[in-house]
Amino acid sequence: MPRSIWSGAISFGLVTVPINVVSATEDHSIRFHQYHLEDMGRVRVRKYCDIEDREVTNAEIGKGYQLTKEQVIPISDEELREIPLPTAKAIEIEAFVPLESIDPIRIAEGYYLQPSGQVAAKPYRLLVQALGRSSKVAITKYAWSGRERLGVLRVKDDVIVLHAMRWPDEIRDPAELLPELVELTEDEIDGAMALMDSMTRDELEGPEFQDTYTDALAQIIEAKRDDKPLPKAPETEETGGKVLDLMTALNESVAKAQAARGAGPADVHEMPKKKTAAKKATAKKQPAKKATAKKTSAKKTSARRPRSA
Repeated sequence: MPRSIWSGAISFGLVTVPINVVSATEDHSIRFHQYHLEDMGRVRVRKYCDIEDREVTNAEIGKGYQLTKEQVIPISDEELREIPLPTAKAIEIEAFVPLESIDPIRIAEGYYLQPSGQVAAKPYRLLVQALGRSSKVAITKYAWSGRERLGVLRVKDDVIVLHAMRWPDEIRDPAELLPELVELTEDEIDGAMALMDSMTRDELEGPEFQDTYTDALAQIIEAKRDDKPLPKAPETEETGGKVLDLMTALNESVAKAQAARGAGPADVHEMPKKKTAAKKATAKKQPAKKATAKKTSAKKTSARRPRSA
């Protein structure tokens, strides 16, 4: 069982739910240390005081805020624990909103909230039931590790999950990253939709959703340990240096996705056929089309009913 990383309470109006916070995720990444390649001696980062010119222990190290170049304000862990904020001791629920109203880019890491003792069982269960029936999530504020944060409370398998949230000013404006505006044809959009259909899944299950990088890294470590040849990377399919246009790439992608899933053409949307001839015919009759459009508009206007007050 993972250890508790914070203890406090959920404050829900006048209801208080004592809880312990435990991590909801595990990191299975393979980690490396730094070594001196000449003799494989471990390279370590030492904590050094540049005034006394010596290495210091963890017991001698504390936090400080550099106010000016010459002045540093020391801040102790005890002072941070006693910070005058209601959120320093509790996860305060501020509002309830639909989950769809939250931009996913604002949602960060998740934690399980464990009821702290039998006294918390009933109010904890009450909040679980209320959140489940409302189909809403709770927006909270809490203070951990020297900063106040927003959070989202939701229910997963009858357990309350806290997701950290980023403040609005922590989200960068993506407008400057947009490329110049380009025109797309309806055929290209329909082709992209057909590709999405061919790749649609009901759930995230299967070998393509497994961590193959960590498995491959473990194979390299094992091979080097046993002085065996390193595993070779799979050969990638060559395109022959040819540049495919967008519609050709979409057609080939749909065919490949269908083959991978064993689906027939009838199982997904068909790729759109080119409408070049139809477009040319339409272009020749442009003036007549405008006149028809005006008549249609006039008919629609006369047929409209006034909105009831």
